[in-house]
Amino acid sequence: MLYQHSIERALAGQIGDGGIPDRAFGQMLMRAEPALADLRKAYEQRTLALLRVPERTDDLPALAQAANKLADASDVVFLGTGGSSLGGQAIAQLADYAVPGLAVFRKGARVHFLDNLDPSTLGAMLERLPLKTTRFAATSKSGGTAETLMQAMAAIGALKRAGVAEPGAQFVGLTVPAAAGKQNGLRELMANIGATMLDHDPDIVGRYSAISNVGLLPALVLGLDANAIRAGAASALAPLLEKRPATDVAYALCAALSATAAGEGKNIRVLVAYADRLERFTQWWVQLWAESLGKEGKGATPVAALGPVDQHSQLQLWLAGPRDKLFTMLSVGTAGLGPRIDAALAKTGGEPDFGGRAVGDLVAAQARATVDTLAKNGRPVRTLHVERLDERALGALLMHFMLETIVAAHLLGVDPFGQPAVEEGKVLAKQYLKGT
Repeated sequence: MLYQHSIERALAGQIGDGGIPDRAFGQMLMRAEPALADLRKAYEQRTLALLRVPERTDDLPALAQAANKLADASDVVFLGTGGSSLGGQAIAQLADYAVPGLAVFRKGARVHFLDNLDPSTLGAMLERLPLKTTRFAATSKSGGTAETLMQAMAAIGALKRAGVAEPGAQFVGLTVPAAAGKQNGLRELMANIGATMLDHDPDIVGRYSAISNVGLLPALVLGLDANAIRAGAASALAPLLEKRPATDVAYALCAALSATAAGEGKNIRVLVAYADRLERFTQWWVQLWAESLGKEGKGATPVAALGPVDQHSQLQLWLAGPRDKLFTMLSVGTAGLGPRIDAALAKTGGEPDFGGRAVGDLVAAQARATVDTLAKNGRPVRTLHVERLDERALGALLMHFMLETIVAAHLLGVDPFGQPAVEEGKVLAKQYLKGT
C-alpha cells in the first residue's frame, strides 16, 4: 500500500466523549459491504468507466502527442473550471506548479491554469503573454461550460489580433465526442480553427477525471509519469477487486466513519495536508466531496487546510469551537528533509533543541502533535500518511478519495455523479446574459 491510514483516534472507544460511537460505526461499516459489491459489479460489467481508467494505455499515445505540441512553447495556458482543472492542478504541483517560492524556478514552459473567470485577470494575461509562443488547452466535458467557452473565444481573438494566422496550431481541445442532435460549442469552436482534439470519456464526470486524459495532459506537459499515476490508482483499487472485506478497505472504513459522523451532528469535514505540493489536492477534494454528496439535504461541508501554517489560523477553533468536525490529517514523510539548523544559531535563537535538526523534523513533529492534541481534546481525527510523495502515491490518493466519496454517497443514499443544483445555476446565468 502506498499510503497508511488509521481511524482509531476518531472513535469514542479511543478518545472518549466527542469521538464517533464505536457501535454505530460498526453498523455503518456493515452497510458499506453492498457498496463495495456494487463497485465490483460495476467493474466487471464495465458500467463505471472510472474503475477501468487505471489499466488503460490506449489513450496515452495521442495524449503524449498533444502534450508535446503544448510543451513546445514559452507558456502553456490551461482553460477550464472545476473538475476540468482541479485534478490537473493537483497533479501539476508534483512538478512545482503553484508551489510558493519554487514555481518561478521551474524549467521549461511556464504553466498557467485559468480556472476562475475574472475579466481583469484574463484580459491582463492575454495582453502580457507572448502570444505567438503560447499554447492553450481548453477542457469542458459537455463542451458548453460558459466560463471555458468565454476563455477560449477570448484567447482565439487575442491570437488573431496578434497576427497569428493559424490559431488552431496553438490550441488543444478536450471534450466529449460529437453526438447527433447534441450541441458542443467547444468542439465546434475548436473545429473552426483546426485545433487538435482529444476525447473526454462521456461516462466520466469531470470531478472524477483526474487520472483520465483530463488530469494527465497537464502532467505530461510538465514531464510527469502518467503510467506511474495510473499504477498508483490501480494499487488503491486493488483491495476492492481482491474482494477484501470492508474492514480491510481503507476507503470503506473512511466512508463509514464520515457517514456515522453525520448522524452524530458532525457535518464539517476538515482535510489538513502537510505539504505545499498537496495544497491543490485539498481544493480538488473540496469540489469532489461537496458536489458529489451535497444533495437532498444531506452531505457535509468540506474545509481544506494546509499544515503547519493553518495551525496558526484555525487550530484554536478546531480545539475550542463547536464539536461539529471530523478531521483528516494527510502527512508526508518529511523527517530528515530540508536544511539542517546550526547548533549555535539554535542556541542564539532560544531553541537549542533545534540544533542539528532538519526543517522536516519540525513539520513531522507538528503533524504528530496536532493529531494527538485533537484526539486528547475529544476531536475525532483520522490519519493518512505517504512516506514519499510522487506520481504513484498521488495516483493512489486520488483514487482513494474518489472511491471513498462514492461509498459515502451509497451510505447517505445519494447519487455521487449528478449535480442538478449546479446545472440550474448555469442555465440561469446564460439566460441573464441574454437579457431574458
